[in-house]
This record gives sequence, C-alpha cells and structure tokens, in this order.
Amino acid sequence: MKKLIILITLVSTFTVQAQEFDKNLASARSAYAAGNLEDTRFSIQQMLNDIDIIVGKEIMKLLPAKMDAMTANTKEDNVTANTGIAGVMIHRTYGTGEKNALIDIMGNSPLVGSLNAILSLPLVGNSGDGTQKTVKVQGYKGILQKSVDTETNKANFTLQIPLSTTLLTFTVNDSSEADVLRMANTIPVPQIAKLVQ
Repeated sequence: MKKLIILITLVSTFTVQAQEFDKNLASARSAYAAGNLEDTRFSIQQMLNDIDIIVGKEIMKLLPAKMDAMTANTKEDNVTANTGIAGVMIHRTYGTGEKNALIDIMGNSPLVGSLNAILSLPLVGNSGDGTQKTVKVQGYKGILQKSVDTETNKANFTLQIPLSTTLLTFTVNDSSEADVLRMANTIPVPQIAKLVQ
C-alpha cells in the first residue's frame, strides 16, 4: 500500500505522464468491464511503463551534477522503460575524453541474482589477483572490478550494487580505487533503493 501511495504521488508530479497514466487506467477499466482481458493486460503494462518512466526521472533528479571535476552530460541523460525482461533503464554520463564516468541503473536486472550469490559467499567476492573485491557503499554491498588497459596502463573500474531487483552500475575510466569509491559515495544509493523497491 505504501508503494502504491508513493507511485500515485510520483505520477501526479508529471502532468504529461499523469495524463498517459490516467488514459491507460481508463482503458484498462473499460477493457476489463467489457471482458477483454488481453486489452486490459496491455493497458496495465502501459501504466507500469508510465510509472517506470516517472520513477526513472525522479532518480535522475537525485544523481549528482558533478563527479570530481567531471560534469554530468545532461543532454545525454536517458530514461527508458521496457516491457519484458528489464524494467526501467537509466543512463547518465560524466566528463569527456579518456577521463569519464557513467551511471547505469537497470530495473529487473537478470544479473542481480548472480551478484547476490557472489556477495553472500565471503570468499568468492574477492579475487586473489586484486581485480575484483567486495565493497560497501553507504551500507550496500557491491562488487568492484578493476581492469587495466594494456596499452595505456590506466586503471578502469566498474562497481555493481544490487538494490532489490535493480542493478546500479558505476563505471569510471582512468582512475584509482579510492577515487572511485569516494565518487560512488556521492551517489544517493539509499534514496535510489527506496524508489526502485
């Protein structure tokens, strides 16, 4: 019930999306009253997509405008909703050139189960060669993976944090582990986790 109230509140904050939501809700009710379950299902799926887009835009507002000296490329921001395997997909990039970062958030990610399995086994999350380790960001466990470009010898990092069924991925090129974790701590992970539950 609490989630429904939050979703209805989010829907009312976006007039265009709210109008689409209301239109799809009316279509679902009408189709259901007529006994047309296929059209009812379609309208409900459209409503869920509308909600995913609204939640994605709210999450986008929470993301930091800067990561160190790298400014968010807001013109490249992208929020999409998919019916099927994945839910909402949120994408933001920071910086230009070789030094850059990106945040990807995928609802209903198929990787969450595998990551949770790795995180639940204490010895599996850390590789012996230092390329993978378990870390905590604002109380949430994640996997930090390091790769080194053989030509430039620069380190690139990917941090994956499962949030219920949603996967937050933070990728930073040409950086250090300490800088990546410091930047990751500027991402409002607890607020994002509340919105995606």
